[in-house]
Amino acid sequence: MGRAMHEHESQWEAQFERWMQPFLAQFGHKGQRRWAPVYLRGLIAPGERKSVEPMARRQCPGNKEQLHHFVATSAWDTCDHERVLLDKAEALVGGRDAHLIVDDTALVKKGTHSVGVAHQYCGQLGKNANCQALVSLTLARDEMPVPVALRLYLPKPWAEDQARRRKCGVPEEIAFRPKWKIALDEIERVVAAGVTFGDVLADGGYGVCAEFRRGLTKMGLRWAVGISPDTHVYAMSTRLRAVASQGATGRPRTRRAATAKPRSVRDVIASLGPHALWTVAWRRGTKGMLSAEFCALRIRIADGEPIIGHRHGPGDEVWLICERRSNGETKYHLSNYPPDASLETIAAALKARWACEQAHQQMKEELGLDHFEGRSWRGLHHHALLTMIAFAFLQHLRKLENKAAA
Repeated sequence: MGRAMHEHESQWEAQFERWMQPFLAQFGHKGQRRWAPVYLRGLIAPGERKSVEPMARRQCPGNKEQLHHFVATSAWDTCDHERVLLDKAEALVGGRDAHLIVDDTALVKKGTHSVGVAHQYCGQLGKNANCQALVSLTLARDEMPVPVALRLYLPKPWAEDQARRRKCGVPEEIAFRPKWKIALDEIERVVAAGVTFGDVLADGGYGVCAEFRRGLTKMGLRWAVGISPDTHVYAMSTRLRAVASQGATGRPRTRRAATAKPRSVRDVIASLGPHALWTVAWRRGTKGMLSAEFCALRIRIADGEPIIGHRHGPGDEVWLICERRSNGETKYHLSNYPPDASLETIAAALKARWACEQAHQQMKEELGLDHFEGRSWRGLHHHALLTMIAFAFLQHLRKLENKAAA
């Protein structure tokens, strides 16, 4: 048993050494190349707490200060390492049947001194709490997720507080950006790196934002996003007609009006009657096929230009999808999948979003994503990146094991 374990560890180490080389090549200093593998081993190896002190005790006794300096103080830029991570993710799970999933994940924090910490919504607790919010991008295929971006959302009071910014080392070029804007910028970076995927998935926190949806469409991307039940849409038959009126100066002007009123998606689905939804299965789970009730219809989103009587006229033609889960919960989604897409295809894409939640949970429980105790911008982003690298390595091992077992 001991010999087998020793052999398994040797194989693990050999894989780790090889896999890490492209990342190590991006470090400019010998010291950084020395401490990066130590920190990553600390994240991957067993241990209750994955903050610097206990990791140093397990991995490099007597060298806590050097390990802390590497992650929290040392001025290495993450850009080149992020490019390598995207290459690794593409090799692991990229492809036209992959999904790029947008979400955020919260790191619960005590006190008010850590960068970006505020009383804000925390998905982990399902309520508002003192936490940091990270905008996350995850590439996933065949239920295998690989997180590729974690960016701190800096609340407006933080972004405008020069003293707090200085104390935590927030770079000068970082201004307040809403989460949807951070996500779009990161998606653009992923696309520019040549990563391949079939669609972008996001929950209602992003899907309700017209600018976010328009940004994805502008990039030529296919998307499927959650929305609020109060989101307004127009029937496909709605047209715009010209209406002549008199302007403030007395000159005649032409404005446009819609031939029908917009309605909330909740009302639109309710008007279809109780038999509009039918059971759709999307994949086999541990207890058999996973299924829920769905229906979909083509509509036009009420996010177009202003018209008479309404803030927004009809916008793009898209799918409105309603999902009723086994617990009775009803969810609404929009998607720009083509008109001939099947409901099974769209439902399977929507349900692929769970993979990012699985990744967030594993990064916290197994790799200590939320264990970092430093307060700086640099330290947090270094730790987040190293956690993603460690996670991607474990997915690499998992893929090798699956291949060997096949």
